[in-house]
This record gives sequence, C-alpha cells and structure tokens, in this order.
Amino acid sequence: MRSSSQISPPKSENHNQSPVSNSPVVAPRRASGGFALIDSLLRHGVEHIFGYPGGAILPIYDDLYKIEAAGAVKHILVRHEQGAAHAADGYARATGKVGICFGTSGPGATNLVTGIATAYMDSIPMIVVTGQVPRASIGTDAFQETDIYGITLPIVKHSYVVRDTKDMARIVAEAFHIASTGRPGPVLIDVPKDVALEEFDYIPVEPGSIKLPGYRPTVKGNPRQINAAIQLIRESRRPLLYVGGGAIAANAHEEVKELAELFNIPVTTTLMGIGAFDEHHPLSLGMLGMHGTAYANFAVTDCDLLICVGARFDDRVTGKLDEFASLAKVIHIDIDPAEVGKNRVPEVPIVGDVKNVLKDLLRRCQDANTKATPNQNQEWLNLINRWRQDYPLIVPHHVDSISPQEVIVEVANQAPHAFYTTDVGQHQMWAAQFLKNGPRRWISSAGLGTMGFGVPAAMGAKVAFPDEEVICISGDASFQMCLQELGTLAQYGINVKTLILNNGWQGMVRQWQEAFYGQRYSSSNMEVGMPDIELLAQAYGIKGMVITKREELADKIAEMLAHNGPVIVNVHVTRDENCYPMVAPGKNNSQMVGLPKPTPRTTVESITCSNCCTQNQPNHNFCSDCGTKL
Repeated sequence: MRSSSQISPPKSENHNQSPVSNSPVVAPRRASGGFALIDSLLRHGVEHIFGYPGGAILPIYDDLYKIEAAGAVKHILVRHEQGAAHAADGYARATGKVGICFGTSGPGATNLVTGIATAYMDSIPMIVVTGQVPRASIGTDAFQETDIYGITLPIVKHSYVVRDTKDMARIVAEAFHIASTGRPGPVLIDVPKDVALEEFDYIPVEPGSIKLPGYRPTVKGNPRQINAAIQLIRESRRPLLYVGGGAIAANAHEEVKELAELFNIPVTTTLMGIGAFDEHHPLSLGMLGMHGTAYANFAVTDCDLLICVGARFDDRVTGKLDEFASLAKVIHIDIDPAEVGKNRVPEVPIVGDVKNVLKDLLRRCQDANTKATPNQNQEWLNLINRWRQDYPLIVPHHVDSISPQEVIVEVANQAPHAFYTTDVGQHQMWAAQFLKNGPRRWISSAGLGTMGFGVPAAMGAKVAFPDEEVICISGDASFQMCLQELGTLAQYGINVKTLILNNGWQGMVRQWQEAFYGQRYSSSNMEVGMPDIELLAQAYGIKGMVITKREELADKIAEMLAHNGPVIVNVHVTRDENCYPMVAPGKNNSQMVGLPKPTPRTTVESITCSNCCTQNQPNHNFCSDCGTKL
C-alpha cells in the first residue's frame, strides 16, 4: 500500500491562471497521435489522470506508460469508468482546475456518461478522453463501437472526434479553453485507435494561444446595469443575497463578503453555493430551498430585493416558482446569458463573470461613496434574527439511537476545515445543513443528484490535496453504488475517510413514500443485503469500523481521523429519522413542514392598487404601474 503523501498536489487552485507547461521531454518532430495527446495535456498543467484502459484506447495508454515512467504525470487506475469521471469531477471542484479522465470505446465510454452528466449539470470543467474504433470502422457496428459523440451531445459543453492526427494538439488546447472559460463544463475528445497510433510531424500548441471565432464569453458586466443594481440596493429595505455555484466557480467569495458587509445584506446559498459565504458570519442564513433553513426560506419569501449571484432559480430552491420572492425586485448576475431570465425575469440582468461584476459594482460604490445608511436594514435583520431563534435547525437526541444529525455535528466539530464530499439523499441534506466549511471544500452532486458520487469524488479531492483531510458523508444505499472504488483507495493509499449514515433505507425515497405515497415503502428497504462493512473493508485491505452507541461516537470519529490510511465507518443511525425543514413540491418556501413550532404568517402583505389592481411592495407610496397614490 502506498501512502497518500506519494501523490503530488496540483500547482494551482485558480482555473483562470495560465497553465504551466509540464512536458517531460522536448517533443520529437515525428510522434504518434497518442503522444501528441499526452504531451498536450502536460503542457496544460495536467498532473493526474483518472482512467481505465481497454482495447481502443490502448495506444494512448502505451504512450502514457512511457511518459508516466518519466515522472511527469500520475495515472490513477479506477475500478469502474464512472469512478474515473466522478474522481476527475471531485479533483476539479477542489482545485478549480480542469479534471481529466480516460475510458475506452463502447461500454467504457458509456460507463462515463453518468459522470459527464453530473459535471455538466453542476458546470464543472472536465476533459473526457475516450478511445474509439479505427476511422474506417466507424459506423459499421464494430466490436465495442458506440457513438459516444452523439450519446453525450446534450451533456457536454463541446465535443470532438479526432479525424486527423495533425489536429490533436489544437483540439486539446481548444478543449481546455472551452472547459475552463465562460460557464465551465465537460468537453469530450473521442480518439479513434488508428489516430492514436498514426505518426506525423507533431507541432505543439501552447496554452493560451487558441482564439475561437464566435466563442467570446462576456466577462465584464454592463456599466449601466451595474449602476441600476446599485440604485436598487440603495433603495431596498429588505435585501437578500442569493448565491449559487457560479460564485464558487469564479472564486468570488471575497467579493460576496464585501458586498454583504458594505450594505448589511443577509446571505443565503444554494446547495452548489455552500462555502461561497462564511456560515459562521452573522449575516449568513445557510442554505435555502426544499431542505434549507427556515429563516432563509422566510427571508426569501419576504425580501423586497433579491440579488442573485451565480445561481439559476432551480426548482429545489424556488418551490412554487410564481410565489418565489414574489414581493421582490430581482438583480441577476450570471456569466451564462441563457440562465438570465430563463426561470425568473429580473428587473436588472447583468451578464458577466461574477467576480468581475462584483468587483466593478464595489468599485463604483467606493467611487461614489455609496453605502447603506445607518439602520437602513436593521428592522429586517431584527426580524430574521427572531426567525433564527424561533426556528433553528434541530439536532435530535433519541434515547435508543444515534440521530444522523449528531454524527454530522460531531465530525464537523472534529474536522471543521476538511474537504467534504457527499452522496445523494437525506445524509446530503443533513450535511448541507450542519457543515460550515469554506469555498471548494463542499463537493456534492447537486443538479443531477448522483448516488455513488461521494467516494470517487473524495478520491479526486484527496489526490489533489494529499495533505488535507478529505471526508465522504454517504448513506448505506449510495455507498453501494460505487463501492468498488475501495480498491482504488487501497492500491494508492488514498487516505479518504468515509462515514456511512446507515438507516437501512434509501432514506429520501422512504421519506417521500411516507409523506406522499401513503407509507407504501416500495423497493426502498436496504436493510437486507447490506454488506458487513468491517469485513468488506478488510477484504480490500483497509480499515473498517462500526458505531452503534452514542457513547462511542466521539472517540471512534477521532480514531477514524487519526488513522493513516483510508477508513470506512458504518454508523447505525435512527432508522426512521426524516430530514426537516421540508418544502413539499408545489408549495412556496414559507410553507415548510417539520418546524419546531407552527409557521408564522411571515409574508409581508403587498398592496393592491385600487385603480389598476397591480400588486405593489408594502413600502411603496404610489402604484408602480399607473402612479395612483396607495
């Protein structure tokens, strides 16, 4: 078993930096397509590749073997191609760099599809290299041939089939540029076997030299729109910052903090936006949405100005869309123009890189000496603080079992600065509610909701940062989706700690069946067939542990963290615990169930104009439509 310290960390956490050439040798004049691919990846700063070989991609792996021997790159052999995609995804989320994964043609390529879709839904920069049958065999239903280009068209930012070996270096350079600029996303490069074998006069293409006509993402916001946003912020008395994953992708957490503090604006984040604002800060409201905090959901219902920063008004955030922030004017800042106005039409749309837009907005505020007037938002903050006191997140303490919330709180206390990955389900929501870690240290499949994501994503994060603590929070159902990656952890000594919150169910499925399907628990019971985790871990040569009593919890988590190597901990938690608060489908955000006391009437009543029946903000004196005095 190799210690994780043998895996070198990446050079940069900033995906906007120019990559550093890492080519091990001077490129020969004559080279194979496989060499050109690997050499081009190295020139773009790639140090780790996650993959699984097979027939069509063997020429590339042969060139990789020679270059890896020189110490320029490290290939991590996963046990399933889905694990490769999730590991590259976790690597990218943790570092901000482009993650790289390899798979062969046919079933190897299709096994990558779930991981590609996961990255696409969450805007994660990845390059996926697949082998393909020789050019002459494409379209003949050759052995292990699939049209991976066509299969993945809806779930990639861009894709290539390399038809001419001389295009290889250019295609790799374009792929990096596309994956990491604008709204990030995965790019597919499909390489026919004969292209990888063919020798040609190789001319490298250096990073940053690519110019793509027609592809120029807008990175600077429109000055007039920014000024309009400042005016709305100055006029607002109940503003709210609604921050999504775009703030993480743009590394804009400092600018978000500065804006919040400048105008005394409370901040709520999406599941993807966790870490973009310090949740220990007094202005933090935590996550909003279906399982968000009550006070965040009440705030978004009552705010008069919603400042959306790098978020997309997802249905798990908005609940009933036409009642989401229905009293508020909206400022929407996003780099993707397709997202602005897609679900909610903003009064002030600003297309641009979130970091650049916020920097410009803050600079204009400083130039004009603009800031909130004293006590401008104080009544609003007082109301939110009352909600905070009346509707806190609850950590149950049952007499005869450990609640899953207790486990999350304990591990957060012992490892507050760790990287955390999750799978998908109740454990994911509890982790989102109670972990309070920093930017890029929260790694979770949000848009696609992919069970099996947690362990391989943690593997990618740990490979990127071998000296940092990396912990996967999983469930008994999710864990079994990609448990074969324990073999990868064992082979490379990747020191990931995995906590399984084991309630014997597909927990979120069971909760929905209880709430909406008359307690008909169809195919959601996982109690029978769950492997013995200690024996399973032992079979892979790693440490397994079990926790069944509250008295064991703190000491065994400390033991887990102290162990020098991967650990799997099976924590038996309350079997029928539900995740609350919860906004039921079709309800608005203020209509939560599972609160510690009855829901107040939080929504500030709008005023109906007697002349034209327009709904107006309660603090308006004149109708915004016809001008009639209210």
